[in-house]
Amino acid sequence: MRVFATGASGHIGSAVVPELIRAGHDVVGLARSDEAAAAVRAMGAEARHGNLTDLDGLREAARDADAIVHLGFQHEGIASGRFAEVTAQDEEVVHAICGELVDTGKAFLGIGMGRVEDLVNHPNPRAKVALAIHGYTQRGVRTVLVAVPNVTHSERDRSGFIPQYVRIARQAGVAGYVGDGANTWAAGHTLDVARVWALAVAKAPAGSQVTGATEAGVPVRTIAESVARHLGIEAVSMSAEQAAEHFKAFPFIGIDVRMPNEATRELLGWEPTHPTLLADLDAGFYFSR
Repeated sequence: MRVFATGASGHIGSAVVPELIRAGHDVVGLARSDEAAAAVRAMGAEARHGNLTDLDGLREAARDADAIVHLGFQHEGIASGRFAEVTAQDEEVVHAICGELVDTGKAFLGIGMGRVEDLVNHPNPRAKVALAIHGYTQRGVRTVLVAVPNVTHSERDRSGFIPQYVRIARQAGVAGYVGDGANTWAAGHTLDVARVWALAVAKAPAGSQVTGATEAGVPVRTIAESVARHLGIEAVSMSAEQAAEHFKAFPFIGIDVRMPNEATRELLGWEPTHPTLLADLDAGFYFSR
């Protein structure tokens, strides 16, 4: 198949593109700069210059493809407090692309998790994006929701949950968690997550929900204690109010996410083979840069 990938040169996209090529697909990667285009071509894919705000360009790319892997997102909007705004823009991207796929049977794979009844009126702005994708399932599009673990870890990870958490812990001199730290973050190695995307392009039927999490949920206290040990600092409990101030640039410390993967393993024949989160923390690369 000819696969168009947004976010092709990013953390996860740069692992997904080679997986797709190894599976025999021709890949076209969206690139918003000359540097990104060079990175896409270096992976063996064709580079298409453009960005996520060029909706006409996205529509044209969708018409020329057999499947779309939508990994692109304006992540800088999260750090600048514009999460709702950039999420609304992502919903526009979904409609622009999927509008070109109606009644074609072509595949659209996007990031999301949840059933329609659970997403309606959900407070997370990302729920609207997942609902938009669901809406095209009955309109002749092979939609697939891919739940990307909130901790997608590896040496490729430069700006995800763990780099942000380590930066805050290093600056503050403590590794904090909320209450007893029993809330969990789903985790998956970048290369295992990439394998799920590639398998889903080939195997997942319309309306599927798959997950890239290799660990359904790792307690945040366990993560904090590992980070504290590596930095030579203390792991400390904080009240919700204290955590809101301490982690004001990282408003995810208290979220509780679990992503069981049994159904995905059965559907896709997927078997994770790469290191766990704690193993990657122990490898040390998160603390040496």
